[in-house]
Amino acid sequence: MKPEILAPAGTREALIAGVRCGADAIYLGGRSFSARAGAGNFDFEELRRAADYCRSHDVRLYLTVNTLCRDDELEEALRLAEYALSCGVNGFIVQDIGLAELISRTFPAARLHASTQASAMSPEGVRELARLGFRRVVLARELSEAEIAEIARECPETELEIFVHGALCMSVSGQCYMSAVIGQRSGNRGRCAQPCRLPFTACGKGDHVLSLKDLSLIEKINASCPSGIASLKIEGRMKRPEYVAAAVTALRRALDGRLDADITGTLKSVFSRSGFTSAYYDGAPGDDMFGIRSREDVVSSAGVLKELERLYEKEQKRVRLDMDFEMRDGRPSRLTARALGKTVCITGDAPQPALKTPLSANDIALRLSKLGGTQYFAGDINVSAGEGLVLSAASINAMRRQAVERLDEFEPAAPQKLPQPLPKKRESAAEPYYTARFLSASQVPQEHPFRRIFLPVWENERDILRLGAGVELPRGLFGCEKRLEKRLSQLKAAGVRFALCGNIGAAALARRLGFEVFGDFGLNVFNSVSASLVPHPILSFELSAAQANAVNTRDTGVIVYGRLPLMLARNCPVKSAAGCARCGKKGFITDRRGNDFPVVCSPYPCVEILNCRPLSLADRMGDIHTDFAHFYFTRESRGEVSSVIKAFERGEHPAGDFTKGLYYRGVF
Repeated sequence: MKPEILAPAGTREALIAGVRCGADAIYLGGRSFSARAGAGNFDFEELRRAADYCRSHDVRLYLTVNTLCRDDELEEALRLAEYALSCGVNGFIVQDIGLAELISRTFPAARLHASTQASAMSPEGVRELARLGFRRVVLARELSEAEIAEIARECPETELEIFVHGALCMSVSGQCYMSAVIGQRSGNRGRCAQPCRLPFTACGKGDHVLSLKDLSLIEKINASCPSGIASLKIEGRMKRPEYVAAAVTALRRALDGRLDADITGTLKSVFSRSGFTSAYYDGAPGDDMFGIRSREDVVSSAGVLKELERLYEKEQKRVRLDMDFEMRDGRPSRLTARALGKTVCITGDAPQPALKTPLSANDIALRLSKLGGTQYFAGDINVSAGEGLVLSAASINAMRRQAVERLDEFEPAAPQKLPQPLPKKRESAAEPYYTARFLSASQVPQEHPFRRIFLPVWENERDILRLGAGVELPRGLFGCEKRLEKRLSQLKAAGVRFALCGNIGAAALARRLGFEVFGDFGLNVFNSVSASLVPHPILSFELSAAQANAVNTRDTGVIVYGRLPLMLARNCPVKSAAGCARCGKKGFITDRRGNDFPVVCSPYPCVEILNCRPLSLADRMGDIHTDFAHFYFTRESRGEVSSVIKAFERGEHPAGDFTKGLYYRGVF
C-alpha cells in the first residue's frame, strides 16, 4: 500500500493547491498553539470550511496543536480540540505530552500524532510515545534510511511519518532554544526567528555555518519508498500555494513512477537554498549540506509561479460517485447517489409520455455523468427507466446537482467529552535543594552542596561509582540505542542507580533497565500535566520563574547556573567548516556581533551549541520556589566550579558576564 502524501497549508489557497494536486492529507494550524505562528493559519470558521472541503474531496485533515502549553493555556487548547473534532478533523499533531494526555482523556475518540518536536529518533522513543497514546509518530529529520528502517522493523504497530521535502533546521526539532534565549521568540511556541539563517563562523571559517539546504527525498522515493512508513510529509506551512502544488505534484509522480526532470527542475526553482540535500537520509552529513537563499534562488522562483498556478486552478476528479436512477410512469423520478461513505436520495419531477423520441437508459446515464467543475467522477450508473417516457435535461441536471451538494454537506456532531480537572497553581514556597551535572569527573570538588550529581554515561565507571553519581544520557540517540543499552546494563550491574534523561526514548530505556529516572530539560516539561508524567523533572528554561514556581507536581527543578544548550545538532558546524583538527575539542561558533558560542562534542552522534554567556541566579535564589535547583557545568575547571558554589552561598554573582536567561523575560 502506498504511503499517504501529507501536504502543508498555511492558507486556504495552499490547502486547495495541495488537494487538487493529489495530496491524501493536509495539515494546518489554528490561530493559536501552532508551531508556525507566522503562517496565515485558520480561525474557527476557516477551520470548519477547510474540514468541509477536505472531507468532500476524500482528504484527511490533521490539526497542529504542537506548541508547548502553560497551565493557564490548557483550557483554551482543549476548546480548540473540541471544536476541531466537531468539524470532523481526523487527528491532532502534538508535541506537549501533557496536552496530549489531556486531549486523550477528555476526548476518547481523538487521534494523536506525535510531532517531530517530540524528538523521536529511536525504537524505544517510538514505543514510549505509543504507550502515551500516540497512534502515529513523526520521526526526527536527521535519521538515515537505515535508522528509519530499524525503527519500522521494531515498531510495526505504530504508524510512522517522515519528512521528505522542505526546510531543515540545524538543530533537532524540539531541542532548539537559540531563538528563545537570544530574542524571546520560542521555536517550541511557534515563534522561531530563525537566527540560524544569520551569519555565523566556526573557529573563524565559513560564513553561514548554521544554515542548511532544504531537504528533498523525492527522487529517493522515486527509487524506493521506505518500508513501514505510513505518511510522507512535506514541510512548508509558511510557503506559497505554488510551492505546495509543485511539491505535491512531484511526490505524487514519484510514487506513481512518473517523476521527470521537468517537475524536479520546477521544484528546485520555486524554492531552494542553493539546492537540496539528502545527506542525513543517506547517512553522510557533511559540509555540502549547508546553503543559503541566494539572489539566484529568488530570481528563479519568479519565473515558475504562473506555470504552477495552472496545476491547481481547476478541480481534479478524485472522488468516485456511483448512482442509481429510477424513472416510472406516474411517479416522481428518483436518484440515489453514493460517495464518501454516504448515500443520498433525491426526488425529482415525474416523467411525461414521449411525443417523439423517448429517453433511453444511455441518455440518462450520459446526463448524470456530466460532473464537470466538481471533484467527482462517474462510477457505476444504473438506470431503470420505463418505456416511452421523457424527462427534461434540466430536471435530471438539477437532481444531479442536488445530490452533489448533499454529499458535500457535513452535519457537525459534538464529540464525546469526559471533563477533566485542570491543574491548580502550586501555592507552597520551597527552599530548593541543589543538584548538578558535570561534563567530567575532574570538575567535581571534594566538598559540594549537591544532593544528586550526574556525569555523562560515557564517563569512567570507577569515577561514577566513586562519586556516587548518576548518569546523564545523551539527547541524541541516532542509531545508538543498542550501544547505550549495553552501556547502561554494565553500569546497572556495577551499582549505578540514577539516570538523567533528556530524550523520551532514553527515559523509557533507563526505566526498563531498572534505573530511577530523572527528567532533564530536553523533555520540555512546560505544565503541571506533563510534569506529572515525568519523574523529578527539570522544567523548561523557557518558563519564567513565576511560571516554573506554579507548576504543581512533586519534585520539580529549574536550571539556575550554566551555559544553556541552545542547539542539539547532528551535523557539527565546526567539523564541517573548519575541521576537527582546528577545533581540538574547544570549538566555537561566532555570530555577527562577535559573541562566541562553545560547541561541545561527545562519543554520541550529536554536538551541543552552548550559549555565549552562562546563566546565573546566584543573587536571585529567593525567587526560586521549585523543589530543587540544578547546576549545568560544562567547561568549568574544578576551581571555577568551587567559585560558583561560593557565589551561590553568598548570594552574589560569580565573577564575569552572566545572564538571567528567560526567568524574568519569558517567551512569546
